[in-house]
Amino acid sequence: MTRIVVDGTEVDVPAEYTLLQACEVAGAEIPRFCFHERLSIAGNCRMCLVELKGAPKPVASCAYAVKDCRPGPNGEPPEVLTRSGQTKKAREGVMEFLLINHPLDCPICDQGGHCDLQDQAMAYGVDSTRYGENKRAVEEKYIGPLVRTAMNRCIHCTRCVRFLAEVAGVPDLGAIGRGEDMEITSYLEQAMHSELQGNVADLCPVGALVHKPQSYNVRPWELTKTDSVDVMDAVGSAIRVDSRGREVMQIEPRVNEAINEEWISDKTRHAVDGLRLQRLDRPYLRENGRLRPATWNEAFGAIAARMKGADEARVGALVGDLAGVEETFALKGLMTALGVTNLDCRQAGERIDPAWGRAAYTFGPTIPGIEEADAILLVGANPRLEASLLNVRIRKRWRMGPLPVGMIGEPADLTYPHIQLGAGPETLAELAAGRHSFAETLKAASRPVVVVGMGALARPDGAAILAAAAALARDVGAVTPEWNGFGVLHTAAARVGALDLGFVPGEGGLDVAGMVAPGALDVLFNLGADEVEIGAGAFVVYQGTHGDRGASRADVILPGAAYTEKNATYVNLEGRVQWANRSSFPPGDAREDWAILRALSDVLGQRLPYDSLTALRRALYAAHPHLAGVDAVEPADAVAAAGTLAALGGTPARDPFRSPILDFYLTNPIARASRVLAECSSLARGRALEAAE
Repeated sequence: MTRIVVDGTEVDVPAEYTLLQACEVAGAEIPRFCFHERLSIAGNCRMCLVELKGAPKPVASCAYAVKDCRPGPNGEPPEVLTRSGQTKKAREGVMEFLLINHPLDCPICDQGGHCDLQDQAMAYGVDSTRYGENKRAVEEKYIGPLVRTAMNRCIHCTRCVRFLAEVAGVPDLGAIGRGEDMEITSYLEQAMHSELQGNVADLCPVGALVHKPQSYNVRPWELTKTDSVDVMDAVGSAIRVDSRGREVMQIEPRVNEAINEEWISDKTRHAVDGLRLQRLDRPYLRENGRLRPATWNEAFGAIAARMKGADEARVGALVGDLAGVEETFALKGLMTALGVTNLDCRQAGERIDPAWGRAAYTFGPTIPGIEEADAILLVGANPRLEASLLNVRIRKRWRMGPLPVGMIGEPADLTYPHIQLGAGPETLAELAAGRHSFAETLKAASRPVVVVGMGALARPDGAAILAAAAALARDVGAVTPEWNGFGVLHTAAARVGALDLGFVPGEGGLDVAGMVAPGALDVLFNLGADEVEIGAGAFVVYQGTHGDRGASRADVILPGAAYTEKNATYVNLEGRVQWANRSSFPPGDAREDWAILRALSDVLGQRLPYDSLTALRRALYAAHPHLAGVDAVEPADAVAAAGTLAALGGTPARDPFRSPILDFYLTNPIARASRVLAECSSLARGRALEAAE
């Protein structure tokens, strides 16, 4: 620790700290535009100038380390002044320079109300300028459907360039020209490729880059802000849902160091319009082959009539990818009361069983634990498409130091160097037998990680592949009492929570493939499972939010609430319990899913024993106590789970692994209803065709 004096206050800070960080520890506020805690230091804007005793001129505090400060003549600690006359004059001069070319468009700027330049000009600038020259004009750029440019406002802080190059790993933006001719642009003015590109608009301090879909629709002071979690993938990113009245207007990231830091994917951010389009806002009944609007009593009556006298062995229930824990618990309680054992939540068909232990289906290393790994093996997983923020962590770990990453599966650009080991189970067998050099790399690592994705598990031989991967993880030291480096990479937000509840076939029960087979069931309750094709013969009760595949096959439609319209619990791929909070209300006659099931249970003669969300959660926590630990990961016995999995054995097929994500932007009903994400999907497909040619 090094002692330094900031405005008369002595503080002890690490020698590696910058003066800016030391000043903040001392409670001094330092303005900045180019500096960002998660990006490399550029020192472009000079807004962070401070007076350092003994220095001939003000220094840029973002780029000056505490260890480089000289002590006083008698050994006194270095002294920094952040409110002196020299500092004030320096900041006023910098602000005057920044505003020379900045357009006077604050009243119409979409960044107004959350603009760093506007705020800091008020706090640290002056009310006049000495420059009367013409302002520089820069042509606007097309950089894709998600980010709109107003490059006249750009102050060349390069935050956007550094984010894409360092965090996203897709250097779509760069600087051309020098001095006054410098411009930030994409190469050949093409659309950006990164699935994290929306974050550059969050980082832009001046409104040169803004979110195109939300432009000129809302001002920040009109919004009601609600903390929630994302359900577009299984990572469970922390988000803030901003609504105006009954309508969700935008989704922004929240800081959560354990999960997404402060980034979110474009699908998370721009699925907003999908919450409004193609919504189910009333019950429907199918009569003479066509769906017609109905009342709740009519819908419930039709279900009760079909269930009357039905053989419970020919009744089943499915849970989709976006269902919260509460409605899954209510559906399981209802089915159990009816004697139904045909239950399944594994919509993709993955071969996972909660009876093998919780460590057999969660991501053992945890997301922050990736930063401690020193070798990673990806088996049938493409984290860039399946869990974008997890991929960001792996890239962050790679940037911290050399990290060997091996991949078995389809070739892909993961944004960091990796070794393509093979395409399928044969390569996994070679690693297990020690016939591949990467096996020695894993054994030599002190904290190796083995990640198994849905591309390996969502196939008939998935259990055998999981057993082989677990045996390999155990043999190379990835699973020990001190370190759990074995993880399953889920793609659905609802999956881990439903597995925790044991929503899988009971004794003699059918799985997803068995239930959707033609003629297999008489009645099928479908809780938002839109990624499966249900065969003919079954009377389908669909409970969901959008007119997607599930609704088109339904005989009765019960309109539910989207994740922004209900208070619900989700468990992410690590097993971390999180709460999604209601920011708006469901449209029309739609209701929260657990409440629909509670009302339906009355009609079916098996009344569920709770009348409120509080009572439901009380029953939930009594049955599954670990779900009460919000924002916590329940420890699991990885060693025992690895032994159980390894003992399963089995012979995998020879087919190569295929990623379950065919289109990153259209993976669920909300995303498929979004016009913005449809445009992104179209661009991505076009790029893929160009690359194939």
